[in-house]
Amino acid sequence: MQKNAPPPPPAEPPSYRIADPELFARNMLKLVEEGGRVMADYLERSDGKMGPWSAASEMSEAAKTMADIQRAWMGEPMKLAEAQGQLMHSYMELWNNAVRRMLGERVEPVAEPETGDNRFKDPEWSQNPYFDFWKQAYLVTTQWADDVLRNTDGLDEKTRQRAEFFFRQMSSAMSPSNFPMLNPEVVRETFASSGNNLVQGMAQLADDMEKSGDLLKISQTDVSAFEVGKNLAVTPGKVVYQNEILQLIQYTPTTEKVREVPLLVVPPWINKFYILDLTPPKSFVKYAVDQGFTVFLVSWVNPDGRLSHKSFEDYMKEGILLAADAVRRETGVPKSNVLGYCVGGTLVASTLAYLAARGEEPFASATFLTTQVDFSKAGDLLNFIDDQQLASLEEMMAERGYLDGSRMANVFNMLRPRDLIWPYIVNNYMLGKKPFPFDLLYWNQDSTRMPAANHSFYLRQFYHENRLAKGEMTVAGTRLSLGKIKLPIYELATKEDHIAPAKSVFIGSKLFSGPVEFVLAGSGHIAGVVNPPDKIKYQYWTAPKAAADTLEEWTQMAREHPGSWWPHWSEWLAKQSGGWTVPREPGERIGAIEPAPGSYVKAKS
Repeated sequence: MQKNAPPPPPAEPPSYRIADPELFARNMLKLVEEGGRVMADYLERSDGKMGPWSAASEMSEAAKTMADIQRAWMGEPMKLAEAQGQLMHSYMELWNNAVRRMLGERVEPVAEPETGDNRFKDPEWSQNPYFDFWKQAYLVTTQWADDVLRNTDGLDEKTRQRAEFFFRQMSSAMSPSNFPMLNPEVVRETFASSGNNLVQGMAQLADDMEKSGDLLKISQTDVSAFEVGKNLAVTPGKVVYQNEILQLIQYTPTTEKVREVPLLVVPPWINKFYILDLTPPKSFVKYAVDQGFTVFLVSWVNPDGRLSHKSFEDYMKEGILLAADAVRRETGVPKSNVLGYCVGGTLVASTLAYLAARGEEPFASATFLTTQVDFSKAGDLLNFIDDQQLASLEEMMAERGYLDGSRMANVFNMLRPRDLIWPYIVNNYMLGKKPFPFDLLYWNQDSTRMPAANHSFYLRQFYHENRLAKGEMTVAGTRLSLGKIKLPIYELATKEDHIAPAKSVFIGSKLFSGPVEFVLAGSGHIAGVVNPPDKIKYQYWTAPKAAADTLEEWTQMAREHPGSWWPHWSEWLAKQSGGWTVPREPGERIGAIEPAPGSYVKAKS
């Protein structure tokens, strides 16, 4: 570079001029016309009507909870007046700063977004006084509302939890980033394209509604970029057993020797198994096979009304127990290790308790990934489960014989609306862009149905009544006690889990009688589990065997390790897996039905 060269000129401010006013006017007319049709369609759908886990029903529940908060504050008028005064003071400070800034002064912001809040990453949110004002007004209001809720006395724990949940829904929805004329990126795109982005966004909304089931499924990724068996779930193997509710996959060995004791993997039945077998670099299944384990995996059926009667007991007996029997017959090994993920782990734990009560022990060890067995601290999902909601849900399932996967997907998305709902609304419907291809989000949209009998039992017995943890649950005429489970257990929780909170998983881990290796991984319910070792993306924590009564105590004595927990688990599992033996080709003894990933996983909802 030449010495004493002049500095580069300052960047041109973004243009907020309409490129083609005539085209803009035509596009606005198109938008109004198409928007009217889309709105009429929406009002005819379940989204806009009262029903379990619909937008309308959740708004009704939110209104009831906000009324409880309002009554609590009306009983303390002085405290309410003080809080309102603080809000007005913040608004006045913000307004004065805006005026000073227009006069050319540099001022410190009244409120700033937290680190990692991607809604306000566009530079114009800070550089342009108009957008900066709306951003700070929003942050001031939401921070004040959080303080108000924290300082509200006289609320029971459940009401407070519901209020926090609904506050989060409302604050996420009211962000200025979600309004076209308050979002600088949307405004720039609208002016530059003369409104084509909004017209394209409305067309994409109409397309999503046409492709959706009961509830609107917002496209989170380009589904045309993926296909199960082509670039997802491609670890080689064969289906070696199947019945009405599952296919059992045995994976092809990749090592010269394999561990003697096989591994049976039980994923959740509310999702498809290939979250554990995404692309090869992210595949937990491939990693386990490459460590020398003979891996069998349950692929649950995507049930329809014909399987409405399939119960939790059926999923235990026809699911885990028949799968374990097929593993024994195929390998000739009397015991296998078992791994359960999320509700698959809850089913495994219940099965282990059932077997222990009968004096049977077909498993050598158990691994639980983000699994709850005590639901007393089950987090925000409890907001969707009370007597009234369960009765409505059971009535709906009785008509169809199953719960449509879109309802569970809707619930999971509502647990993290800032990440799983609003960014896609802005990208798809306001900016008019196609969603980016992402394998994990493809899996997230590939939902499954749930048979009525099984799902009703699960929601009532576990979430609503917590009967397993209390020792009150009976399955197949057998009273279940987790305290009778004495085999070695590897228990993984994830730090930011919004589905199986780490505190809830830790409480449940104290109910087993055998040795428990509790491990806490970074990130959340999915990314914390699907964390391959070749990328040092997150971390995990382990602690000595010293007793800890609470997660907080455990955390204080825990040691942090960079990278994936997978090698730590593999080392632990190797100790439970005996010596080395010759590799086992899938179906050598009981035969093979079809290549992995099988046909059950490909059935669409």
